Amino acid sequence: MSDHDHSHGGGKTLLFALVFTTGFAAVEVFGGLVADSLALLSDAGHMFTDSLALGIGAVAAWMAKKTATRQHSFGFKRAEIIGALFNVLFMFGVIVFIAYEAIGRLSDTPAVAGGMVLVIGGLGLLVNIVVAWVLMRGEQTINVRGALLHVMGDLLGSVAALVAGAIIYLGGPPIADPILSLFVSLLILVSAIRLLREVTHVLMEGVPKGVDPHEVGRALLEIDGVRAVHDMHIWSLSSSSHAIAAHVDVEMMGRWDEILPRLQATLRERFDIGHSTLQPENAAVRQACDANPTCGASL
Repeated sequence: MSDHDHSHGGGKTLLFALVFTTGFAAVEVFGGLVADSLALLSDAGHMFTDSLALGIGAVAAWMAKKTATRQHSFGFKRAEIIGALFNVLFMFGVIVFIAYEAIGRLSDTPAVAGGMVLVIGGLGLLVNIVVAWVLMRGEQTINVRGALLHVMGDLLGSVAALVAGAIIYLGGPPIADPILSLFVSLLILVSAIRLLREVTHVLMEGVPKGVDPHEVGRALLEIDGVRAVHDMHIWSLSSSSHAIAAHVDVEMMGRWDEILPRLQATLRERFDIGHSTLQPENAAVRQACDANPTCGASL
């Protein structure tokens, strides 16, 4: 599947999830305020950041489809990664807010309308299950996976709201509400850190997940006429678009027109690396140079 299809599929999926999530977040805010439930409000807050993240994701997916320009020679594929970064930062903001509110409520717990929390928490769980199902079936770009992490956090949030509502409705202590809110914050924090590591890896030009540089080098060496591969760099433009730059030592420079398409086909088919910049070098000249330390400057 091409990058275009990846972005497009991701964009449509994110748009659907955005509309669905925003609508329900509004219902949860209303319920949380009426019932005075932090578990519901925290879940709503998380759903609103989901909506924002899904919105950014949809815009990023749309931007990633735009063609390259002179100023942006790689196109706008990396917009998807920037979108995911915003997504993570929003998650951290929500976690801090929920934790701050919950700690305040541990010492001074207000009365909570357990029945309403129970009903809205249950509806929230259903909404999250639908959205998670839709996202799982969509294209798995870093954007969609980031949104899915949010929704899974939401799902846990709804379960927490449901449990808090049930405990309070059945006459349990209202302190269950902030305690469960803190528990959800912790779960969201784990997924946020995981996504941040992934985003940072791409922004730091790390080798794409699932690609072994040694394996890539070995596969290129198997091609007839190739003597060595060096100065190799592999990185991601987006979660579905990878690039490579390398120097390739060949036995005969005259055979480069025949070798290059085979190198590109191997990279594309075996490692899903679609963008390659390969520089041919004469293996004999390089070998002679390696044997003579003084020739490095002239090569």
